[in-house]
Amino acid sequence: MYTSGTTGDPKGVLISNASIICLIAGVDRLLNSVNERLEETDVYMSYLPLAHIFDRVVEELFMFHGASIGFWRGDVKLLVEDIGTLKPTILCAVPRVLDRIFSGLQAKISAGGFIKSTMFNLAYKFKQFRMMRGAKHNEAAAICDKVVFSKVKEGLGGNVRVILSGAAPLATHVEEYLRVVTCAHVLQGYGLTETCAGSFVSLPNQMSMIGTVGPPVPNIDARLESVPDMNYDALASTPRGEICIKGETLFSGYYRREDLTEEVLVDGWFHTGDIGEWQPDGSMKIIDRKKNIFKLSQGEYVAVENLENIYGVVSAIDSIWVYGNSFESFLVAVVNPNKEALESWAEGNGISGDFEALCENPKAKEYILGELSKTGKEKKLKGFEFIRAVHLDPVPFDMERDLITPTYKRKRPQLLKYYQGAIDNMYKSAK
Repeated sequence: MYTSGTTGDPKGVLISNASIICLIAGVDRLLNSVNERLEETDVYMSYLPLAHIFDRVVEELFMFHGASIGFWRGDVKLLVEDIGTLKPTILCAVPRVLDRIFSGLQAKISAGGFIKSTMFNLAYKFKQFRMMRGAKHNEAAAICDKVVFSKVKEGLGGNVRVILSGAAPLATHVEEYLRVVTCAHVLQGYGLTETCAGSFVSLPNQMSMIGTVGPPVPNIDARLESVPDMNYDALASTPRGEICIKGETLFSGYYRREDLTEEVLVDGWFHTGDIGEWQPDGSMKIIDRKKNIFKLSQGEYVAVENLENIYGVVSAIDSIWVYGNSFESFLVAVVNPNKEALESWAEGNGISGDFEALCENPKAKEYILGELSKTGKEKKLKGFEFIRAVHLDPVPFDMERDLITPTYKRKRPQLLKYYQGAIDNMYKSAK
């Protein structure tokens, strides 16, 4: 199975039948241990790509149990209708889909009028309070489920009992909200193509695991390895480091790329490139990436340095820092514009003001954004790789503000800290 090819050509991941059987056995054992065993009567809704390991192993788990799989029509606008027709019991989703469900519910509640929204909010607060105190979701507020939340459940076909989120982190407020209102277990999982997907999964009825990917599945070993360059210490009181995985579920290597295999497989341990933090309850929280690659909320990988190199050739700019995260679906950027180019554009368009004032001008931002988009189209970038909003800083990134290294490499954590306010404003304005 091929990786998405973020850092170059897609890598062929060699997965054995034994690895898949081992993973399925582990997930099955985990489900049995929390009294959520799969039966022949279960129904799975398949709409994620079959070229993606997440959907593949879930389908294979269903085949293992002789359960049913239904395939969607291929139109995202009809997905909810398809779910209503099929009435699945298990739903796998990427955060982007769950974000849409969350936003749709919020909009419906707001449009329902004062009495309905007040009733919904009171029911939500009561059930959430009970679940936070340890009550199981189906026992926390039976009357609220019947009168209020049953409508949400019907919207998902009426039979959903487990919603599994994977491929990118799910926002904590969305996870908590859906755990309360869907009358189903909402669980986060974590894994890679190289580990046959599910290596960690959160447990049902454990509200303390919200925001984490849960503990490792039964048939793998997991550990953290210190990353001194990023100040992550696996032996600190709060252990943080690169997540490493060992076990029968691992791939045997990359097809015809022994060099790349040796980089990530060391003494039987697969180095994921993700930075994790062990929680006191044994669950894992993903907090960073070792390399400058991240996923957007729809699960698309972004190789940020590659994009900065492409956009860096735009003559109207001197420097660019591209930013995105797993809770947003698009990219934004902080740009140091080229002084001469910006002033020349302003003069030609009858816009007055000094360089600092021009950097604040919305039309100047539109101009820079247009230049970036032009280059993006020329280089045939994918839609999600285009910059949707920019912040123009007249002061170049410098060592005085600790934004770059002596060799002019961007210090990303420091850039994020320094420009956090500007980033928040860009995401608000671009939505």
